[in-house]
Amino acid sequence: MAQDARPVRRVIVEESRLPPGQYVPRGRPVIHYGRVPAFKPDSWDFRVFGATASGEEHRFTWDEFAALPRVTRIADFHCVTKFSLMANEWGGVSPATIMAAAPPDPGVRHVMIWAEYGYSANLRMSDFTAPGTLFALELDEKPLNPDRGFPLRIVVPHLYAWKSVKWVRGIEYLLEDRRGFWEERGYHNIGDPWHEQRYSYQEEPGDGPA
Repeated sequence: MAQDARPVRRVIVEESRLPPGQYVPRGRPVIHYGRVPAFKPDSWDFRVFGATASGEEHRFTWDEFAALPRVTRIADFHCVTKFSLMANEWGGVSPATIMAAAPPDPGVRHVMIWAEYGYSANLRMSDFTAPGTLFALELDEKPLNPDRGFPLRIVVPHLYAWKSVKWVRGIEYLLEDRRGFWEERGYHNIGDPWHEQRYSYQEEPGDGPA
């Protein structure tokens, strides 16, 4: 009896974490827009710019970024295409570490995450600094695969996964909100899976830029 009950309890726990309309697939599907970029460590850099406290741009080389203190987060991952990957172990750098090294202006309320090929996604500062958010270099104690964002991606587990940008190259601090790549193409400005905020037509007043 006890052995039969264990799998049932595990399923119930997983389903209780699933946002509306999501399902757990077999395996780990991979979805991305465009081709996988080549990583060139000698020329790779990570920039923090926009409304910085000093007014200056901050730049990290690959060696400098890879040497930053790391944290581990266990978090689910919810794709807007409706699959969810549960209990992923991400290792990487906390946004708080980057903000300490490259502080924002006190008036910053949003950030834009920039990636290879000019891809971008905007985040409210409250989402950027949420406890689960991090710049991931590892998944399940191994370096990210190229098609999962190697060498660096941001992970924002409480929002739909298009906000978890792959192949990240920088942060722009914003005094006013601005839509990113998919947000300009009809996706919801916030992207909360618990409220099924998939598309811009669902936005309420205050959800997006004026």
